[in-house]
Amino acid sequence: MNIILHQPEIPANTGNIGRTCVATGTSLHLIEPLGFRLNEKEIKRAGMDYWDKLDVTRYVNFEEFKERHPDAKIWMATTKAKHVYTDVAFGPDDFIMFGKESAGIPEEILVDYEETCIRIPMLSDIRSLNLSNSVAIVLYEALRQQNFASMQMTGELHRLQWK
Repeated sequence: MNIILHQPEIPANTGNIGRTCVATGTSLHLIEPLGFRLNEKEIKRAGMDYWDKLDVTRYVNFEEFKERHPDAKIWMATTKAKHVYTDVAFGPDDFIMFGKESAGIPEEILVDYEETCIRIPMLSDIRSLNLSNSVAIVLYEALRQQNFASMQMTGELHRLQWK
């Protein structure tokens, strides 16, 4: 799977998303401009010691992303979508794009992706969820649909053993 962040603004969100990507074997794609530098301590704090294990690619703009991935299936996460994220079928190589915290994905981009726009249901008086939470919600649904391929399916205690 692939996560795209279009012009993320808050380093802690991007750090949390990076950590989620490492934990799930997901690639992270960052479309500039970023609202921070990638070496900021907030990124490293949120991503902990996993940031160096992250498969991350930066792009100057969305046009460069499309040029480098011309056949990419892109799901656009937006509160404006007609489809709920649980009602679509994600493929293992799909991209899921999220917009910046203050404004989401620009409508100039969304208008070309009407059928692949998806939303997370929420009450009408709530503007949006936190970006890193939204990524986790949608990404884990996409991974569930792939039967969590190549992910650890059982857990073990650290000091003791299950009875």
